Amino acid sequence: MQGTVDGFSYGAVTPLAAYLMACLGGALGLRCTSRSLLVTHSRRPAWLALGAAAIGSGIWTMHFVAMMGFTIEETTIHYDQPMTYASLGVAVVMVGVGIFIVGYRGATGTPLFTGGTITGLGIASMHYLGMAGVRFHGRFTYDTLTVAASVVIAVVAAITALWAAGQVRGFLWSMGASLVMGLAVSGMHYTGMAALGVHLDGVSHTGGTGPGASLLTPMLIGPLAFLLLAGAVVIFDPLMVAGRPDWTPVERKPGVPATAVASHADRRPAPHQGIRAARRPEHHRSRTPQNR
Repeated sequence: MQGTVDGFSYGAVTPLAAYLMACLGGALGLRCTSRSLLVTHSRRPAWLALGAAAIGSGIWTMHFVAMMGFTIEETTIHYDQPMTYASLGVAVVMVGVGIFIVGYRGATGTPLFTGGTITGLGIASMHYLGMAGVRFHGRFTYDTLTVAASVVIAVVAAITALWAAGQVRGFLWSMGASLVMGLAVSGMHYTGMAALGVHLDGVSHTGGTGPGASLLTPMLIGPLAFLLLAGAVVIFDPLMVAGRPDWTPVERKPGVPATAVASHADRRPAPHQGIRAARRPEHHRSRTPQNR
């Protein structure tokens, strides 16, 4: 028996709220990724991990906010919580692998393609694993070509967003990238939902409903609280909006010992792909002007 599906039972409310969640997670995650490229190697893992958790939580929250509007007319929907939270873990881990590749290898060429592909596959895996956690009197089927299209959208979106994050061109640049990423992640979600077919077990269960806010809201509290915490870290970091490095290049001046300049230069982070590193001053003997 074919089920009757409605993905917009609350109208435009759930798609808009889901898009905003995807943008929020993307904005925080991409900004943390950009920030990681401007700090020393000892601090970089913390920023990259925070970015991965923000993007993973954002896309997971986006998915389940959108699912509040998903209903099957003939039956009631429930969720398997272990499977649902497993999809969050998969999203964070796979996005983290992609972000760490870009964070340490650069946002160009093979590292960008590899990291973006893994990140995109993480987004798609989160979606379909989350759908596997849906419980009702029946089963889902998928159109293969439409599923493939949704995965391509996720991968292209991830590569584009990570490339933008690697440019380190300031706050507005990252915000624009997050809007594009939010649109692409939402597009991937609804493309995946368009591939969905619902086959019931043959028994009509009239009066069916979707999961609704009463079921999903408790599950979303944790990721939402984390996004707010990550947002506070981003906002109160003094260098985040400016997009400036932790270090200030020092130029040689007459009367400044070369050893002092060298000591300062040794504390700088190694030059990174996508960042214009300051030139290391040459160690040579200071020259005093000749009196004419």
